[in-house]
This record gives sequence, structure tokens and C-alpha cells, in this order.
Amino acid sequence: MAKKATTKSTTKATPKVEESVNMPEVQVMNDVDLVTEERLIALHTLQRIDSQIDKIQIIRGELPQAIEDLEDEVAGLNTRIENLSNSIKEYEQATKVRKNEIEVLNNEIKETEEKQNNVRNNRQFESLNKEVEFKNLEIQLRERKNRDADSKIKELQKHMEAAQLLRNNREADLKQKREELEDIINETEKDEKMLLEKSKEQEKHIDDRYLTAYKRIRKAARNGLAVVPIDRDACGGCFSKIPPQRQTEIKMHKKVIVCEYCGRILVDNDIMEKSQKRLAK
Repeated sequence: MAKKATTKSTTKATPKVEESVNMPEVQVMNDVDLVTEERLIALHTLQRIDSQIDKIQIIRGELPQAIEDLEDEVAGLNTRIENLSNSIKEYEQATKVRKNEIEVLNNEIKETEEKQNNVRNNRQFESLNKEVEFKNLEIQLRERKNRDADSKIKELQKHMEAAQLLRNNREADLKQKREELEDIINETEKDEKMLLEKSKEQEKHIDDRYLTAYKRIRKAARNGLAVVPIDRDACGGCFSKIPPQRQTEIKMHKKVIVCEYCGRILVDNDIMEKSQKRLAK
């Protein structure tokens, strides 16, 4: 009976020894969990702030790009108008030169005709007559070129007037959009500045390698989301199904887990609530 009693007391003492050995391991694990949890909260808080900044920029819409496009179009129209104006001037200058040449030819014809009155034989007369005919042909050629130039000038003027009208309309649109953008900026500038300061402040609480990964994922993501929650058993970014075992690991907060499909950082509702409370402070 004494042996049995000794055996029982030995058996009861064993768990106490094991418990005392395991306690430090549990404490270390809890510390690691808290560090990881804090990291996840900081990342999701940063994501919330950056998403608010994105919303402000979305409010501005495509106005900056539209303004840039209009500026390019107005600049292109100004260049076109300038080129048309230069072409018109070139045609007008060429026409002026030909008119002067026609005047000179007419004077030469008069002189030649006067010479015909003083010729001594038919041969000289015919020679002078051919000279007159040739100069008349030269005059006709220049007159025809002047008529063509006048038609071309009228055509270019129509194109220039159309370009000027379009430019005036585009300048009016540009002025309106600039005013719209300025109004939006004035309305959101204060909030955006405050959020940018919060974003920079929050970045200080995140390790460099995680911050670099966050920015890389965010830049690659179309919607700017690098940290997303589990939504209906799926990734809140790409909506791919997450296995139950994976969801359990995410809820344990032992390590930063990313979606196997899109690479976004995954968090559970607990992290979302804590980041929301932090942001509300």
C-alpha cells in the first residue's frame, strides 16, 4: 500500500513540473502575438488614412487630366492658327510679287508696241509681235496663279476661322474646368493636408520592410488597397476564397499573412475594429 501511495504522489507532481517549464514559452508567444497584432493594426490604420486621401483625389475626378488635355489642344490649335496665318502671308506675298511682275510686263508690252510703229520691215514687226505674245502669256500665267492663290487664301482663312472658333471654345472650357478644380481643391485642401500628415505619422510606427511592401502592393493595386479584410470567406481585394485553416491563422495574429492570389495583406474583423478605434482618437 505504501508503494501505491508513493506512485500516486509522484504522478501528481509531474504535471506541476511540466507547467512551470511551459509557462515562459506561452509568455514569449503572447509577446510575439502582440507585436504582430500591433503591426497589423498600424498597417490597417495607415490603409484607412490613405483610402480617405484617395477618396479626396477621386472627388477631383479626371479634372487635372482633362485640363492637361485641353491645354495641349489649345496649344495645338494655336500652332495650327499660326501656321495657317504664315501660309496666308506667303500666298499674299507671292501674289504681290506677281502683280508687280504683271505691271512690269505691261509696261514692257507698251514699249514693244511703240517699237512696232517704227519698224522697217515685217521681220522686225513679227519678232516684236512674238515678244508681245510671249509677255501676254506670262501675264496670263501670273494672273492664273494669283486667282489660284486667292482661292487658296480664302480656303485657308476658313480653316483659320474654324480653328480660332474651336480654340475660343476650348479656352472657355479650360477656364471653367480650372475654376472647378480650384473650388474642389479649396474645399478639400485642408482635409487632405491633415490626412497626409496623419499618414506620415502612422508610417513611423511601421517597420521599413513592411512599409516598403505596403507601398509596393498599394501602387500595384488598381483601387489602392494593400490591406484588406476577409469578406464572406474571401479576400476583400481580389475576392478569392480563403480556406478555413488560413482564416484561422489570420485570426491568431501570429504573423502577417498575404492573399495567395493578389498579394494583399489580410486582416480580420478584430484588427479592423482596433484600427478604427485608433483612427477615431
